[in-house]
Amino acid sequence: MGAVLIAEEVVSELRADLRGALLRPGDAGYDPARALWNGMIDRRPGLIARCAGVADVVRAVKLARTQGLPVAVRGGGHNAAGNALCDDGLVIDLSAMRGIRVDPAARTVRAQGGVTWGEFDRETQLFGLATTGGAISTTGIAGLTLGGGLGYLMRSYGLACDNLISADVVTADGEVLVASPTEHPDLFWGLRGGGGNFGIVTSFEFRLHSVGTVLGGMLVHSAERARDVLRFYRDFTQSAPDALTVFAGLMTSPEGAPIVGLVACYNGPIEEGERALRPLREFGPPLADMIAPMPYVKQQSMLDEAFPPGLQVYWRSDFLKSLSDDVLDTLIEHFGRVTSPLSAVLLEQFGGAVRRVPQEDTAFVHRDADYNLAIISRWTDPAGADPHVAWARALHAAVRPFSRGVYVNYLGEEGQDRVRAAYGPTLYARLAALKKKYDPTNFFRLNQNIQPA
Repeated sequence: MGAVLIAEEVVSELRADLRGALLRPGDAGYDPARALWNGMIDRRPGLIARCAGVADVVRAVKLARTQGLPVAVRGGGHNAAGNALCDDGLVIDLSAMRGIRVDPAARTVRAQGGVTWGEFDRETQLFGLATTGGAISTTGIAGLTLGGGLGYLMRSYGLACDNLISADVVTADGEVLVASPTEHPDLFWGLRGGGGNFGIVTSFEFRLHSVGTVLGGMLVHSAERARDVLRFYRDFTQSAPDALTVFAGLMTSPEGAPIVGLVACYNGPIEEGERALRPLREFGPPLADMIAPMPYVKQQSMLDEAFPPGLQVYWRSDFLKSLSDDVLDTLIEHFGRVTSPLSAVLLEQFGGAVRRVPQEDTAFVHRDADYNLAIISRWTDPAGADPHVAWARALHAAVRPFSRGVYVNYLGEEGQDRVRAAYGPTLYARLAALKKKYDPTNFFRLNQNIQPA
């Protein structure tokens, strides 16, 4: 698409009408405002509307419609795929909208669309409360929740979207709606897993749960024992209690050694957690055991330093049918050829409360999955992408015979077939019909796009 020319008087009118800032190329703050967590993404929007409230979002949507501008929507977090930015068009940026209000008596919280999970947890943990929210505190609540929402607490309380009570939404025609089980329930259903296809969610209301000190941390094993460790991990997690979530990873230590890491979080009484984790901690034994009682906010942020902003990131993912020996051998073999010490292969355990939510309640279709696989290729030199991308693609191709769909939040720019694979044909058709109702012109299309029926 070529550059869209925007009349100067239109820009001046919008700038005067917004409470937040409106940035153009050359303005102070423009380059920081277009920087994303994934350093591979380098796009130059024609305008960036740094919205200060819902009225700013509505104004930006209406301007984009009248001017025929492509629109990207940015929350407060990572957006590894890069859909939060567009070339030449308008970015509606909610990252300054970070209000949070906790109701400890009702055990609910209302948070705006630019909030990160670290900010969210800081406020809710003041009252000993939390909800499922990712595994890195710099992740935004908006994108994670709209795509489903994995996290350490999901086996206890379900996905982030399962804990959503209501959402304030600006639609493609600039209308402000409340989506909940009683107001626009079809839209509420689609928001919980359907991504950013149906509108801009300016605030989220979540159900909270009592969460205090957790038993968590990392176990480290030598990569030479990877087969034994991952097979034990598979067997151990098959019978783990709902209070326990364990993720596994093939990675490189800060010292440059290939390792297997097991990251655990037990959400419950510490003494019960000690008993539940004892077999995992005794197996091997590990080279390092860093599991200890810790505040939940520490558990949520323990991986932050390993996922800093600005690196080049190429990501591929699939849910797995099982963790068979063939799958594990494939992962280990390909990790042996990893091209960067910053890259990793991650396994995320599902089950528990995720599986008990009725399939028809939300637009998240993979509730019966046991594990999700994430192949994260990362490096520092923007000019040296080819071998790192090739490594991730080769591993992804090798595990495709063992896969069964994909988590929409882990999709890159992979085409319409992969978006359909995130939902399956039946669910995708229902989402396409919902898209036709709320966004018939596909105004919100710079996303993992569900096309109107």
